[in-house]
Amino acid sequence: INDSEGHPSSSHQSLKGTSKWATSLENLLEDPEGVKRFREFLKKEFSEENVLFWLACEEFKKTQGKKQMQEKAKEIYMTFLSSKASSQVNVEGQSRLSETILETPHPLMFQKLQDQIFNLMKYDSYSRFLKSDIFLNHKKCEEQEENSPEAQTAAKRASRIYNT
Repeated sequence: INDSEGHPSSSHQSLKGTSKWATSLENLLEDPEGVKRFREFLKKEFSEENVLFWLACEEFKKTQGKKQMQEKAKEIYMTFLSSKASSQVNVEGQSRLSETILETPHPLMFQKLQDQIFNLMKYDSYSRFLKSDIFLNHKKCEEQEENSPEAQTAAKRASRIYNT
């Protein structure tokens, strides 16, 4: 059985939106809408800096060129890791980086700290997010859209196509 684009269909592939977000934090962070809703939730919990730091580190890994890496590394350090940081993340003291490492940046220089923040989100805020009004209301809206007469008509047309 193939979907409308001719790709093999499976129940796992067809998960969208909130259903996919609920399977893992990784899936949530891969979806721009999921990130937006998670940020909205974290903002209310006064911990939006965690996901912003994680996203900044993901972007940093893709940075090309030593000069750009130095600039981005310094920006991440000043925004999230410095003792004077405007959006300081809560990482273990011994994991903090010294400013000297910023001179010789490499793509994975923030990996250990990023993993700490990921785990903090995964085992703390993520489970609360799945119970939050933000998530539940979004899920309800999705379900209403799926159950709308237009969506059902499209599904019936699709099933007629596949069953002929």
